[in-house]
This record gives sequence, structure tokens and C-alpha cells, in this order.
Amino acid sequence: MRKFLFVVVAISFFAAQCKKKGYTAETGENTTPPVTVPGVDPPVSVAACKKCIILAEQLQTRVAIADVASKTIIWEWSPSTANVKNDALKWFSNISDAKLVYNGKYVLVTASGGGVALVRITDKKTLFYAFAGGNVHSAELLPDGNIVSASSTGNYLTLFRVDTLNFPDQVYVKTIPIDFGHNVVWDHKNQLLWSAAMNQLKSFKYNFNCDYPDLTQVESINIPGTEAHDLFPVYNENALWLTNTTNVYKFDMATKKLSQAEVLQSDIKSVSSGPEGFPVILLRPKESWWSDEVIDGKGNTVFSQNGLKIYKARWVLQNNFSYPANDSFKQCK
Repeated sequence: MRKFLFVVVAISFFAAQCKKKGYTAETGENTTPPVTVPGVDPPVSVAACKKCIILAEQLQTRVAIADVASKTIIWEWSPSTANVKNDALKWFSNISDAKLVYNGKYVLVTASGGGVALVRITDKKTLFYAFAGGNVHSAELLPDGNIVSASSTGNYLTLFRVDTLNFPDQVYVKTIPIDFGHNVVWDHKNQLLWSAAMNQLKSFKYNFNCDYPDLTQVESINIPGTEAHDLFPVYNENALWLTNTTNVYKFDMATKKLSQAEVLQSDIKSVSSGPEGFPVILLRPKESWWSDEVIDGKGNTVFSQNGLKIYKARWVLQNNFSYPANDSFKQCK
């Protein structure tokens, strides 16, 4: 009888402690986020985060969202734990980019293995994924819900008809040749797609054909240097960040002129800016093409975690250059 009472008391005590620590009986998981900065609690959700960075993180083959204040990763998506078929997991080796779309509620993911995916943040559901191949470096959401990606190996852009019921095997794709495909950005104001190709910045007109998406080149502007890499909107400006092997530039959309940015130069994989209080952040490789830290324009650490292999990093902020306010999920019909 004494042994029985001891077991009951022990179980009750353990259950009470688990409840205090944030364990759930349904999942057996600790629901209390780890705190890595004493006295600073991580936000309870991505939506509640005041200053977060989204990372293309290759050590664990994932997209991660990190809270700067607590130095904590508060959200992640990994193809191995998502609704991605086993034979398609290889498409998502070396996550290469992650962009917030649809008012910050979804993530557009690309990987060097050739994969492109659209993921909902709240439940981490992969609503659409497909294969572009050719070492995909970035993708963009088009106004009608279709997607375009850029592949460096093979030198092309890939247009996808997004159908959330028929993928990844039954997907309409259209390829457009482009040199050294590394980036794509939609220009909402001018209704153009921009892509920097080696030493040229190109613009394209979209045909807005849901079933058969296509692009027609409008303009090609010579840019200095070679191997253009990242292209991303400057926060709340009518301008684009542009990086190559040697420089970081701003491209003014009104004048169509480049000026050297007042940040660290040379071999910058990604650049992102924000409002007051948000420094320009860069990803500058420490080895190969990745780093375990995100730095500001002067080289100061903004976020770091030993051992990570971060390829690109961007602020979790609304992108008004590319998408209308309160943009919501859509697909062509």
C-alpha cells in the first residue's frame, strides 16, 4: 500500500512539474521556448515578434525565423518533417532563400537541389512545391499567385502555374533563358519582374495568363562587375539592393542609376533593410558560402548561433515594393 501511495504521489508531482515547465500530455513536447538571453522571453509567435530575421539555414536544411532580442529561433520549416514526399526531399538540399509573402503569413522557399515551395507559417503546411532544377537561388510570387524562380545552373527562370491540388508532378512550367540566374523581384508599382543577370539588370512583362504564364523582356541595363547575386527591395524606398562579387549597390527605380551602398562590400550573399531601429543586415560568408552570424552594414553581429550555416538572411517585415497592402493567399483559376 505504501509503495502504491508513493507511486501516485510521484506521478502527481511529476505531472505538476511538467505543467509548470510547459509540457503537454498530448505531444510530450516542451512548449516553453528556450531563453538564451537571461530575462528576455522569446515571442510566442512570428506574428508577435517585434524584430525577427528569416534565415535560409543549411546545417539543418531548414528555413528558420530568429528573434533578435532573445537570440532564439522561434520557428522553422524543414522538408523532412513537412508534407513533402520522400522522393522529393533531395530537391530541398541546401536551402538558398526564404521570402515572406502574403502579408507575412507565408514563406516562399527555394533550394539548390532544385525545389521551390510555398509554406504557411501558422501550421507549417506546404501548400505547393515543385521542381525547377538547375540550382535554384531565389523565387518570387507573381500577382495572380503563380511563382517564378531563378536557376544559376542552366541559366534560366522557371514559371510555375500554382495549383494546390495538383503538385508536384502535374505542374505547368515555362522556362525563360537568363544568364547566371540568381534572383527575381516583382515590382508592384510598375508591374514588372526584375532579375540581375551577370552584368545586366533585366526587366520583364508578365502576361497574367494563369494557365500558361510567360514573360517578355522589356529592358536590359548594363551594371558594373560580374556575377550579380542578390536583388531585393530597399525597405520603403523605390529602389533595389543589388550585390555581386565585389560590391553592394542601390538601384534607384526612378533614375535607373546605381550607387554604391554605404555598407561592407565584397561577396555579400544577401542584404536587407528596415525602418528606424533596424540596421541594414548582411550575410557575408565565413567559410564556403555560409556563416553562423548575421551582421550589420559595419560588420557588427546582429544574430549568431554557433555552428549554423546561414546562406541568406532578411528582416521579417512587410515588402511594400513587391506586394500590395493586406495581400492574401490566391491561386490562378
